[in-house]
Amino acid sequence: MIIKIAAFAVLIFMVYILFFRKTRSSNIKKDSQDTISDTMEQCPTCDVFVSKNESILSNGKYYCSNECLK
Repeated sequence: MIIKIAAFAVLIFMVYILFFRKTRSSNIKKDSQDTISDTMEQCPTCDVFVSKNESILSNGKYYCSNECLK
């Protein structure tokens, strides 16, 4: 009787691990896709890399600050 209960507990544990791994791996893939969404551009004046979201766009070039833009 104890062997049957232990085998049932092991079976339930294996099913739990199987489903937990699937949801965990899909969460990891989803998080990694969200973090890489911005690209870096090089300022033509001072050669510093700046993110496109934080840069100043002028004449098709990305500048890191107003001083480099002048």
